[in-house]
Amino acid sequence: MSKERSSLSAEPETVAELRDLYRSAEARAARLRLLVEASRDLSAAEGDGLSTVLQQSAMRAAHFAGSREGVVSFEADPGGIPLIAPGSTDERVGTLRLSELGSLDALADEEDRQALSLLCQLMASSIQRVAKQKENDFLLETLQERERRLEHVIGNLFNAQEEERRRVSRDLHDGVAQTAGALFRELEAIPTDEAIPGAERSRLIAMSQGLIRELRAVIAGLRPTALDDLGLTSALTAMSDKMREDGFNVSVAADPNMEWPAGLSTAYYRIAQEALANVKKHAGGPCRVDITLEAVPDAGRWSMAIRDYGVGLGAGKDAAKLPGEQVGIEMMKERMLSIGGRLIVSEMPSGGVQVTAEIEGIR
Repeated sequence: MSKERSSLSAEPETVAELRDLYRSAEARAARLRLLVEASRDLSAAEGDGLSTVLQQSAMRAAHFAGSREGVVSFEADPGGIPLIAPGSTDERVGTLRLSELGSLDALADEEDRQALSLLCQLMASSIQRVAKQKENDFLLETLQERERRLEHVIGNLFNAQEEERRRVSRDLHDGVAQTAGALFRELEAIPTDEAIPGAERSRLIAMSQGLIRELRAVIAGLRPTALDDLGLTSALTAMSDKMREDGFNVSVAADPNMEWPAGLSTAYYRIAQEALANVKKHAGGPCRVDITLEAVPDAGRWSMAIRDYGVGLGAGKDAAKLPGEQVGIEMMKERMLSIGGRLIVSEMPSGGVQVTAEIEGIR
C-alpha cells in the first residue's frame, strides 16, 4: 500500500518536469525560429527593400518579447534598444523600439535577452552592409562617370590632333611643297652657261629635290593620303613597304575589301606607327613582322595584332618600362581608351613582342 502511495505522489512531479522541459523546448524553438527567419530575410535584403525587412524583423521581436508593436528608427534619439554596427567603432546605426520594453534588461529570461541581442546584431549588420553598398555604388558610379568624361576628353584631344595634322598637311602641300617644287623647276630651267657654275647648279637642284622628298615624307606622316583615300589595309601595306626598305620581312594579313570605321582606322593606323617604330628601335635589327587585321562587323569586333620576332623584352622586363617606350605605349593605350577599346603588350614565348589593339561594340 505504501509503495502505491509513493508511486502516485511521484507522478505529478514527473508530469511537471515534462511540462517544464516541453516549455523550455518550445522557448528554444521560438528563439531559433526568430533568428533563422530574421537572418534569412535580412541577408537577402538589398537597397530600399531593407527598410521593409527591418520593420518585419522589429514586429517579430515585439511578438517574441510580448510587446504590441516594434519599429526600427534611424533617428539619433538615445532611447530604445541600440543597433550597434559590428566593428571597433561601436557606431549606432539605428534603434529598435518595442512597446512596453525600454531595454533588453527588462526581459527576465537570459536566453531571451541573448536571442534579441543577436537579432539586434543581425539588423545592425544589414543596415551597415546596405549603407556601405550604397556608398560603394555611388563611388563606383562617380568613378565610371569620371572615366567616361576622361575618355571623352581624350577622344576630343585625339580628334583635334588629327584635324590639326590634316590642316598642317594640307597647308604644307598647298604652300611650302608647291614653292619647293617651283624652286626645283626654276633651277632646272637655268641655262648651264648662266652665272651659276654647273657644279653649284647641280648642288642646288639636289638640295631642292631633297627638300621636296622631306616635305612629302612629313606630309605623309602627318596625314597619310592612303588612309583617307584607300583605307586602313592599304595604309598599313604602304607602311610595311617602308619597313621592308630597312630590311624587315613584313607581312600584312587582312581582308582588302573590309571597310573599317573612319575613327577606328585613324586610331589603329597611329598605333601601328608607334608599334612599328618600337620594333625598329628595340627588336635588335631586321626581323620578321606580322600585321594581322581581323574584323567581325556584325558582332562589332575589330582587332589588330602586330607581332615581331625580335629579341623580345628580356626576362623580367616590363614593356612599359623599356627606355623610350613608356610614353609611346601609354599614348597607344590612351588612344584605345578614348574609343572604348584596350591595348595589350605581351612578350611571346618564342621571342619577340606582340601589340594587340581590340574593341567590341562598334558597328
